[in-house]
Amino acid sequence: MDSRFKAVKISEHVYWVGAIDWGIRDFHGYGTPRGSTYNAYLVVADDVILIDTVLRPFKDELLARVASVTDPSNIRYIISNHSEPDHSGALYDVIGEVRPEKVFASRMGLKDLAGYFGPGAIEAAEDGQALNLGGVNLTFIETRMVHWPDSMMTYLADDRLLFSQDGFGMHLASSERFADEIDDGVIREENTKYFANILTPYARIIDKLLDRVQALGVPIEVIAPDHGPVWRRDVTRPIETYRRFCAQRPTMKAVVTYDTMWGSTGMMARGVEEGLTAEGVRTVVLPLKSSDRNTVMTELLEAGALVVGSPTINNNIYPSVAEVLTYARGLKPANLVGAAFGSFGWSGEGAQQVKEYLEEMKVDLVAEPLSVRFKPDDAAVDECRRLGSAVAKRLKEVISGDD
Repeated sequence: MDSRFKAVKISEHVYWVGAIDWGIRDFHGYGTPRGSTYNAYLVVADDVILIDTVLRPFKDELLARVASVTDPSNIRYIISNHSEPDHSGALYDVIGEVRPEKVFASRMGLKDLAGYFGPGAIEAAEDGQALNLGGVNLTFIETRMVHWPDSMMTYLADDRLLFSQDGFGMHLASSERFADEIDDGVIREENTKYFANILTPYARIIDKLLDRVQALGVPIEVIAPDHGPVWRRDVTRPIETYRRFCAQRPTMKAVVTYDTMWGSTGMMARGVEEGLTAEGVRTVVLPLKSSDRNTVMTELLEAGALVVGSPTINNNIYPSVAEVLTYARGLKPANLVGAAFGSFGWSGEGAQQVKEYLEEMKVDLVAEPLSVRFKPDDAAVDECRRLGSAVAKRLKEVISGDD
């Protein structure tokens, strides 16, 4: 075993034995400029339990960290909280090497793991089931659609520790294992980005899950997710943050995003921005030549308005705008007001198609699409300002409850 890789103790019985992926920059379409971690945990009591594994290429790193604590052959039980390959990719290889007595996954997890790897001897963990394994007490909590149908969390009562799989995680490679050891601005940014781009569609489900976890009446002192750092101080903070994210309450913030060919739609965007800011709305402008879809969704998570601009190309919406809106439509942001705009030379379908996307997203549109032919003159820019002002006024009505 490679002696470079060491386990990190995170509670009385638990060690982090995961892997750090410093080089990954794209995680199935999610930009990861700070890399990521694949967290696995070793529970060492009367027997040894492994919680989750890692992406398959990192199997040897996982086993080396285990070996820094105990011989991997001592692993008696494995619990797979989530079947996505970044957590289960090494699972069957590890099973083959350590030959555990039992492996547990949710009922849906059994199906998903079989779909990836073929049938295997895995036992179903029932929702709410409590087990004493190896002298410690574990409870399985089914968390369907947070964020896959198979997802579950495992609570270790002896350490008051919640293994939260993809919940409360973030894509962040670091040499530090705990959130309180990392710059707080980085933690806030990556936590928000992760929720916005992965968990937003499941906000209502997550909110109910938080109710359910709190109804269990169990104390939680440590939250150990499958990506990013472990939460060990003030664990109410990530829970309360998720509550706020789930609510998706509109705020006095607007996101204006657009692309432009020759600058005309960009001029319109700046006019819309001026109209919004003149009404006191904090506005973030995201040109798609220099901003990606992850950034758009991150900024939108706690916004109240979305205004989108597109030129027309070949009788269609501009491709980069279509990409962002397709992505946003799948993530289902809620409680937004907004509008569509764009410039054109010949036919002018771009802004209308933006409107159609926004309607599918159930954005409360304040006006028909604003289209300008070729370069906007002063009068057209004034129209853009008025459009921004109209969005701002509607947002104020929504926030004040006068809608």
